[in-house]
Amino acid sequence: MTILCVRFQLPPMYEAALPRLLGLLEDFTPVVQALPPDGALADLRGAERYFGRDALELAAMIRVRSLALYGVDCLIGAGPGPMLARVALRDARPGTTRTVPEDAVAEFLADKPVAALPGVGAATARTLEEYGLDTLGRVAAAPLSTLQRLVGAKAGRELHEKANGIDRGRVVPNAVSRSLAAERTFARDELDPDRHRRALLSAAEELGTRLRALEKVCRTLTLTVRYADRSTTTRTRTLREPTAHSAALTRTAYGMYEALGLQRARVRAIALRAEGLAPAEQAAHQLTFDPVDDKLRRLEEAADRARARFGPGAVKPGALAA
Repeated sequence: MTILCVRFQLPPMYEAALPRLLGLLEDFTPVVQALPPDGALADLRGAERYFGRDALELAAMIRVRSLALYGVDCLIGAGPGPMLARVALRDARPGTTRTVPEDAVAEFLADKPVAALPGVGAATARTLEEYGLDTLGRVAAAPLSTLQRLVGAKAGRELHEKANGIDRGRVVPNAVSRSLAAERTFARDELDPDRHRRALLSAAEELGTRLRALEKVCRTLTLTVRYADRSTTTRTRTLREPTAHSAALTRTAYGMYEALGLQRARVRAIALRAEGLAPAEQAAHQLTFDPVDDKLRRLEEAADRARARFGPGAVKPGALAA
């Protein structure tokens, strides 16, 4: 077992802590791939030789350090490849590392439901189950041609290989996250809607700045509000066009917040998550011929240059200056 799949047991509102936890993994190996919002893959082949410990011993060290430094427990699956490590993670429990025996991969997978395979969604699982292919053992035994007729040529071939334990995946270090998160936690339960909106503005500004620095745009925005009783409300909205424009992100965030209709809600924290990231160069922007919007975009470019030179706090909206 040389690949670990780690899921940190982060509350939904604290996924912005993931980069620090990824740094903990990078103390053991540089080959770390983020799996937002709360997980990562780590290739320990070099680490095993360097530390003179096997993957299970390193996994135990990772868990202890995560608890000691950040107070965060984690679930860990280990396997000879990324896909198998991710399947093992499904059976993991706190305090132990679930492993896939290298000499018994077929037996390990045989009784798993087809949805246990990464990349197999609900629609594909339903299609397979309609034909009696409800476990990976049955999928592995099915003719390749049958699977290709059911789910397509390429998907059928990949499904057949994965069900038979053939793991061609690899850990891609420094892979760009599919989402970015920004959270704002209040010092005490906050009832003031104006302070809620200030938190939203601050989070949207942060997301916009980070997206532009990465030369990315997002397609959807998710708002999560956590209350004093630790319950949460989550809303997701698809943007009119993929964007990294802070003003557009702020308008969308305000719209989702207003739609909640909160009345004297005791809010503990607010988080925004930008999802569906894509390269900015591939995104199209619909011209509005709105001089105000054009001015905001020019100001945004100037602010980004100032932040790059003087630090992230060099420029901020006037509403956040007080």
